[in-house]
Amino acid sequence: MLRLITDFDGPIMDVSERYYRVYQFCLAEIRRPGQAVKELKKAEFWQMKRSRISEKEIALKSGLDETQAQAFSQLRRNTVHTQPYFEYDVLVPGAVEALLKIQEAGVDLAVMTMRRVRELDYAFEKYDLGKFFPENRRYCLSNDYVKTRDVDDKPLLMTKALAELPSAAATWMVGDTEADIAAAKKHNIQVMAVESGIRDRTQLKLYQPDFIVPDLSTAVNMILTSKVPTLSAKI
Repeated sequence: MLRLITDFDGPIMDVSERYYRVYQFCLAEIRRPGQAVKELKKAEFWQMKRSRISEKEIALKSGLDETQAQAFSQLRRNTVHTQPYFEYDVLVPGAVEALLKIQEAGVDLAVMTMRRVRELDYAFEKYDLGKFFPENRRYCLSNDYVKTRDVDDKPLLMTKALAELPSAAATWMVGDTEADIAAAKKHNIQVMAVESGIRDRTQLKLYQPDFIVPDLSTAVNMILTSKVPTLSAKI
């Protein structure tokens, strides 16, 4: 049996609008009355996020001072994973088709995400994604889980998944961050990083995934056409 474990945000969900709306909200909340600020365009903001520019630097570039930048960063952390902002998430083009394709091919499919149960359930219900991932193929954080760092928490989820899932002849991980790559590498699982998420190619290359591909559709096509093991240029 072949298994594909996919991250949720990045490969399946486009979170760029949520992040940008939260940025706009935080900038408006933190600025002083009459203070001149420079609201970044979404494309510029998202590229900064994908390049791992810090929240503080984004705040400073937007015209806030040092003290405001600290408050901006804290407000952003407290807001970005809350309602109503999750409603701005949309499906990555082609993601549902890719899930259907790999499901129909008989590949065992699981999702592994840093979302909490309620956050994952919200998206599953809104976009009817539960049909791809039965309850015993969903690995996410409990609603009361105390997060540390994704790069530490996600490998723990992978450990849990591998202890519970039936054995597979081969397993692939698809994700869009260093946390996905770390989780896969810790357990000697092959990993494809997608460019449809919150890290750009330059950042992904630093963590040496087995392949970097544009999106989940490309990853699925590579797996199903058995091209993965024969590609000579991985990245």
